[in-house]
Amino acid sequence: MNEIIENNSLIPTYEVFKQKYTPEEKLLLKELRENLVDLAISSGENFQINETKLLNDIKNFLFSRLSFDSGSISKEYIDSLSKKLLQNIIGYGQIDSLIHDDDLEEIMVIGLNKPVFVYHRKYGMMKTNIVYKNEDELTELIDLMARQINRRIDQESPILDGRLKDGSRINATIPPVSADGPSLTIRKFRRDPLTIIDLINFNTISTELAAFFWLCFDGLGVKSANAIISGGTSSGKTTTLNALTALINPKERIITIEDTLELQIPHEHVIRMETRPSNTENRGELTMNDLVKNSLRQRPDRIIVGEVRASEAITLFTALNTGHSGFGTLHSNDARETITRLTNEPMSVPEIMITAIDFIIMQNRIYKPNGVSYRRISEVAEVVGIEEGTVQLNKIFEWNPENDKIENISIASKTLSEIAKLSGRPLNDLYKEIGNRQLVLQHMVNQNIRSVNEVKSVLELYYENPQKVLNQIILNG
Repeated sequence: MNEIIENNSLIPTYEVFKQKYTPEEKLLLKELRENLVDLAISSGENFQINETKLLNDIKNFLFSRLSFDSGSISKEYIDSLSKKLLQNIIGYGQIDSLIHDDDLEEIMVIGLNKPVFVYHRKYGMMKTNIVYKNEDELTELIDLMARQINRRIDQESPILDGRLKDGSRINATIPPVSADGPSLTIRKFRRDPLTIIDLINFNTISTELAAFFWLCFDGLGVKSANAIISGGTSSGKTTTLNALTALINPKERIITIEDTLELQIPHEHVIRMETRPSNTENRGELTMNDLVKNSLRQRPDRIIVGEVRASEAITLFTALNTGHSGFGTLHSNDARETITRLTNEPMSVPEIMITAIDFIIMQNRIYKPNGVSYRRISEVAEVVGIEEGTVQLNKIFEWNPENDKIENISIASKTLSEIAKLSGRPLNDLYKEIGNRQLVLQHMVNQNIRSVNEVKSVLELYYENPQKVLNQIILNG
């Protein structure tokens, strides 16, 4: 088992348990690897490993190589060694246990003869006892990952960007791009995704704001609100976007467009699309803009763009201005800067189109003195119109650092007023509905109903029969 050591140094240590092999076992492992390479070459580029068959092959190999005369080698030893060798062969070498640790957010190999760093979800940045001293070993690891995602990394293409089979995002570089040898950064894919209830528990969002978003994004069937989630790198934009999608009405047809698939939307009717770089002949590229344009031919109710960066912004806003609903994330430091980035190159969205966005949700990563960080929705601004050529914003929620609370500072909400008008319901009815939905969310918090499927079930029950759900909550106290 790996161990966390909180020593007195500035960066705590993440001690990785390393498999130990006898000299004889090392020779067996080397021979196995050579045989596996021969098998892969004879099978062509589409070679796929069948783990069950490979495990049996390893056992047969060990039975043929090891001597049982002394009686010191048992079937249990063969079983144990077979599993250990299998994991070494099909895994990711020294960092394999890091990739399987769900408490780690990021794995960072910064070059040769330097420690591998990890970012722990609880303890922040940590230094491991893993050091790559052999460039070939690190290069082989990066090549393995490249082959798994049908990409290549070499002198002509020294940068690799993609995702592993488990969804983890990888970025690798080799010399001459990285002067100190190959580098590798892995953004971990969470096996148990964070939900809106988790974000409430973490104080990233309040139940009041979550209930407000729930009503606005649902729109009572008359106006589904649009939003851009903005913030800096690693501020949690994608995590919050993913959690907020649970509040979309389950009847909607959703199309997601990402550079690397990260979103895990719990709805049934979802089409996921991913961009593709050009091949060695500089052909076959599929850009974000290509996929946004294509999505408009697929009858979407809602288009979700993982990260808005360039010309796809105009296509997305054209769609929003013609009745589609949408979400997206964007790198920015505040709501006004978000507007500035959208309206200037390379996005160049005309200001008149910006009014298609209802909310700009700002998220920040706030660091404590000990290096541990936490995420907060720091501001929610509503786009209310254009006056004298300037997009007007109305701040309706703001994070107060003194009490660590997200406070409702609005006098009125344009979006709520539009939903009330289009639905023919008094505004007070909408406030009451937000209160009811806040009660449902708080009930899930109190009862620790937090997994993706659990939250999905409760929200769908509420859509089917809200009064029944409310009565059950009141009955259960």
